Amino acid sequence: MDRTPLVDAAALLARLGQDGPPLLLDVRWTLAGADGDAYRAGHLPGAVFCDLDADLAAAPGEGGRHPLPDPEDLVATLRRLGVGPSRDVVVYDGGSGAAAARAWWVLRWAGHDRVAVLDGGLPAWVAAGGPLEAGDVAPVPAPDAVVRPGGLPTAGADDVLAGRAGTLLDARAAERYRGETEPIDPVAGHVPGALSRPTSTVYGPDGRFLAAAELREVLAVDGPATAYCGSGVTAAQLVLAGEVAGVDLALYPGSWSHWVRDPSRPVATGADPGSLTTT
Repeated sequence: MDRTPLVDAAALLARLGQDGPPLLLDVRWTLAGADGDAYRAGHLPGAVFCDLDADLAAAPGEGGRHPLPDPEDLVATLRRLGVGPSRDVVVYDGGSGAAAARAWWVLRWAGHDRVAVLDGGLPAWVAAGGPLEAGDVAPVPAPDAVVRPGGLPTAGADDVLAGRAGTLLDARAAERYRGETEPIDPVAGHVPGALSRPTSTVYGPDGRFLAAAELREVLAVDGPATAYCGSGVTAAQLVLAGEVAGVDLALYPGSWSHWVRDPSRPVATGADPGSLTTT
């Protein structure tokens, strides 16, 4: 499989008919949790279910709502799922893109670069005429799976406060950025100086990522930059968009849910005057 971060549904359909097909991970998830019922109702042939909350994050706490998994726990997860060092992996979700991007990011951060996201998710697969199968798929373990943290860059609150994180891109909906509403975390607003870059701006009407040139215009950063969101899940879509566009972005894994745990950290509200999405 080509070392590209996205794979087209038609190309994946053809690839599955060849020798040595990639491992498929279904990462369907909503804010209510992993959507295993939807997976069992119909998934890509041979796809193994990956629980974002249990497999791709540590327990909520001081690190935020979706802290990075402990490397030892992640090794066990990858071995169970069958993610060996020489195995190509394609991840997908129900179409929103957030869970698939988180899976892509975690695997890349763990040092596994043979991973791509199905562009457009399950809807794109169905639209391309791809078949579905029901029920559970038992993974084939990969006892040789390894984790080498640091494959993708991260930034923390101290980096943000010290200016080492560069330009901050807030991936949440614009109204959450402005502090007009906050349905999840206890404090509304954004990190002072952050730019509003909702994840909706990186997709076209068909639910697939925009072309590289368009993504560079949307991200609109020059120099070091870090993406954040509510808990480090949806912001992975901006990092993935940056990968497509040739723009390097770090991720603040704890994101807003970690930032607001310390009341001494500053909070801003209102529109971003330089944003593409201030209306």
